[in-house]
Amino acid sequence: MRVDLTDRQLRALQLAELDLLCEFKRICEKKGIRYSIIAGTLLGAVRHKGFIPWDDDVDVALFREEYIKFREACRSELNHDKYYFQDQTVTQGYRWGYGKLRMRNSKFVRLHQEHLPYEQGIFIDIFPLDLIPNGRLGRCLVNLLCFLIRKTLWAEVGRKASENKLARAIFSLLAKIPLAFVRKCYNMAIHQTLRLDSDWVRILLFPTPNKNWGYPRKYYENQSAHVFEGETFAGPKDYEGYLSFKFGDWRIIPPERERKTHPVSEFQVPEVFYTTDR
Repeated sequence: MRVDLTDRQLRALQLAELDLLCEFKRICEKKGIRYSIIAGTLLGAVRHKGFIPWDDDVDVALFREEYIKFREACRSELNHDKYYFQDQTVTQGYRWGYGKLRMRNSKFVRLHQEHLPYEQGIFIDIFPLDLIPNGRLGRCLVNLLCFLIRKTLWAEVGRKASENKLARAIFSLLAKIPLAFVRKCYNMAIHQTLRLDSDWVRILLFPTPNKNWGYPRKYYENQSAHVFEGETFAGPKDYEGYLSFKFGDWRIIPPERERKTHPVSEFQVPEVFYTTDR
């Protein structure tokens, strides 16, 4: 059953995610790990100096080698009493191609994901960036491979979430493919990217809905500080170029009917985030 968050709950969620983002930043700065706030988080920083008012998530990205450094740093540096890190290498049954930093004693369970076999607290998404071919044909082929792997991983959710009966049947079949095999295919795709010298990158197992099937690498290499909810975080220096590339005319506030949030079935945020604001 879907739970619609009140304005007060949404703000408490945002402040919990900000807390996670600050913990992420603390570890990255201590270990010299380069990262960028991206997508709606960067848009919020530039346009609103904080969260987009209706936004319910936080997105950060790191080049693959930096992502691995962060994952390893979590073992010794993460405050394990308050937070935990998840990705395919450390979480049994995990079906996403990127990591999540989550908060203990909280819940933020996406609709139709209640049956997944791991804890689902409030989180921020941590995306690894991989090189992809410079040529459009090569990027197209990589996009197709990524699509197939992503949909196979998604099948365990899609068999329940899809409204179309045929789609549910197809996802039910795909869900029978052993997770270990799908992860092997993903790891092979990662290994192939390590051989590239390219000006283009993407998050392999996340939709890239643009005609280029990727993003110019330069956006993530040249960084500057951005103010977000009173804190400073690293992000693309050419934020106008990045935001225009991703969103088009990003300065326009979309009408209410186009403001998307994620459907949630379970929600719990520590009380402290209801009594703290910025």
